[in-house]
Amino acid sequence: MMSRVGDIKLGPDHSTPDYTNLSWFSMLFSAGMGIGLLFFGVAEPIMHFTAPPVGDPNTIASAKEAMKITFFHWGLHAWAVYALLAIILAYFCYRKGLPLLPRSSFYPLIGDKIYGKIGDMVDTFAVIGTMFGVATSLGFGVAQVNAGLNYLFEVPQTTTVQVILIAIITGFATISVVLGLDGGIKKLSNINVILAVVLMCAVLLLGPTVDILQSYVQNTGAYLSDIIYKTFNLYAYEKKESWIGGWTLLYWGWWISWSPFVGMFIARISRGRTIREFMIGVLFVPTGFTFLWMTVFGNTAISFALQEKGNELLDAVATNVPVALFKFLEFLPMTNVLSILGVLLVITFFVSSSDSGSLVIDTLTSGGAMEPPVWQRIFWAVTEGVVAAILLLAGGLEALQTMTIASAFPMIFMLLLGTFCLIKSLIQDHLLMSSVKNHNTLAQYNQDSEAWKKRLDDLVSLPNESTIQDFMNVTVTEALVELKNELEKRDLEVELQHSHTHQKKIIVRHKNVEDFIYQVQLRNFEKPEYSIEEVDNYYRAEVFLRNGGQGYDVYGYTKEQVLMDAVRQYEKHIHYLHTYNNTIIIES
Repeated sequence: MMSRVGDIKLGPDHSTPDYTNLSWFSMLFSAGMGIGLLFFGVAEPIMHFTAPPVGDPNTIASAKEAMKITFFHWGLHAWAVYALLAIILAYFCYRKGLPLLPRSSFYPLIGDKIYGKIGDMVDTFAVIGTMFGVATSLGFGVAQVNAGLNYLFEVPQTTTVQVILIAIITGFATISVVLGLDGGIKKLSNINVILAVVLMCAVLLLGPTVDILQSYVQNTGAYLSDIIYKTFNLYAYEKKESWIGGWTLLYWGWWISWSPFVGMFIARISRGRTIREFMIGVLFVPTGFTFLWMTVFGNTAISFALQEKGNELLDAVATNVPVALFKFLEFLPMTNVLSILGVLLVITFFVSSSDSGSLVIDTLTSGGAMEPPVWQRIFWAVTEGVVAAILLLAGGLEALQTMTIASAFPMIFMLLLGTFCLIKSLIQDHLLMSSVKNHNTLAQYNQDSEAWKKRLDDLVSLPNESTIQDFMNVTVTEALVELKNELEKRDLEVELQHSHTHQKKIIVRHKNVEDFIYQVQLRNFEKPEYSIEEVDNYYRAEVFLRNGGQGYDVYGYTKEQVLMDAVRQYEKHIHYLHTYNNTIIIES
C-alpha cells in the first residue's frame, strides 16, 4: 500500500471500478463481519469486563481492558487476513487473466500445473473452509434471530425452531443469489448498512452520547498503542492458555477459515481499483466502522453494567449470549422498536452472509466462472443451510466453532505461499510498468516539412467511428502485417488478430516469459468541452499493451509511424525481459 506497487491496478491499466465506493464498502462489510457484530457487540465487552484475563473484574480498569481486547479481536488483524487473500486473488485474476480461484495464486510457483490435481486440492480446501465458515456465521445468526423472536413474540428457543429458521432464511438467500451480484447481493448489502447505521445512531443518541464519543477516541488510541504488544502477548507469565485459546486464537482461526469466502467475495467486487486504494478501503474503512459499533454498543453496555440496574444484563450475557442484545435494548427508550430493528438487521445480515457464501462456492466449483448456472447457485445455497442445520443439531455453536478451526489449518500454508507468489509477481509487474510507462510521439519520424500541419489537424479534429475504422482497417492493418512478416523472418512466433473492426492486435510469443502484445483499439468518448465541433461523440485509435490501455492515440500516424511505435514498445518489452531476467539471476 505504501510502496510504488500501490499504483498497480487490479485489472488492466485503463480499467475503472465496477461499483461505487458506497456499494463496495457495503458489500465487503456485510460479507466480512455482519452477524458477528450483532452477536458479540454487547456480549464480548461485558464478558471481558466481568472476566478479564488479568486484573480484577467489574472495575474501571477492567472496562478499559475489555474494550482494548474487543478492538484487538475485531480490528486490523481480521481485515488483514481478508485483504491478503483478496488482493492475491484479484491481482492474479484481473491483472494476469487467470481464473478467480485460490489455485491461481500459485501460478508463479507451479505454472500451468494449477490446472491439474494440485489446483483441485487447493480449491477443495477453500470450498471446505468457506462452507464451515459460513455455517458458523449462520449458526450465530439463527441463535440470535431465535432469541429476538423469543423476546418479542415468545417464540420458544429450541433447536427445532432454529432449524426451521435456517430453512426459511436460506430460502430468502437462495432468491438473492439467483438474482445475482447486482440484482440481489448488492441491494441487500446496501440495506444492511442503512439498517446498521440507523440502529447504531439510535443507540448513540439514546445512550450516553458524549461518553460514547469520548470513549471511541480513547479506545482507538489505546488500540493503536497496544497493537504490537497484544499481537505478541501469549500470557507466558500469567499462564492463560485456556483464555487465549478460547478467544484470540479462536478468532484468528475464524478469520483464516473465512478468508476463502470473504477474500474471494471482496476480490470479485474489487476489479479496477489500485492496490493502494484497495488496501486503504479494505483495511481501514470497515475497521473504523467496527470500532465505532463496538464502542456504541460495548461502552454503553458497560456503563449500564457499572450501575446497579445492570445485573440483569450481566446475567443475560452469562447465561444466554444470543439474547444479550435484546436485554441491552431494554435499558433504552423505544425498546420494542429497536428490538424489531435488531431482528430485521440480524435477518438481513444472515441472508447476505448466506448468499455471498453461495456465490463464492459457486465460483469455486464452476472453475472461476463469474456468472455460475442458476441451478448451481440454488444447490449451494441450500447445501449451506443443510450443513449449518446438521452442525447445530450435532453440537450447537461448539461444533460450529470446532469445524471452523479445523478448516482454517490448511489455509495458513496457502496464505503464506500465496503471499510469496504475489510479491514475486508484483516485482515483475513493476519492472514491466517501468519499462513501458513513457510514450514519445512519433511525428518526428516524418521528415516532410508540411507533416506538422497534418498532425495538428489530426490533433484538433474529432473523428467519427467510420473514419477511425477506415484508419485501422488500412493503415494499422498494413503496418501490423508488415511487422508480422519481418518478425517471422527472425524465427519468432507471431500471431496477428485483425478480423475485428474495433481492434487490431499482434502477439509475439516468448517461451516461459510474458508475451508481447501491441493492440490498437477503437474507443468512444463524449465530446470535450474545449471542442468547437458540433458532435456528441468522437473516437480514438488507442494503443493497448499487455497490461491495458496506454492512453495515447495513433490516429493520423502513417504506416511507418505505426510500425515504429510498435517497434519502440517491443524494444521496451525486451528491456523489461532483460531486466527481469537479470533480477532472477541475482536472486538465484
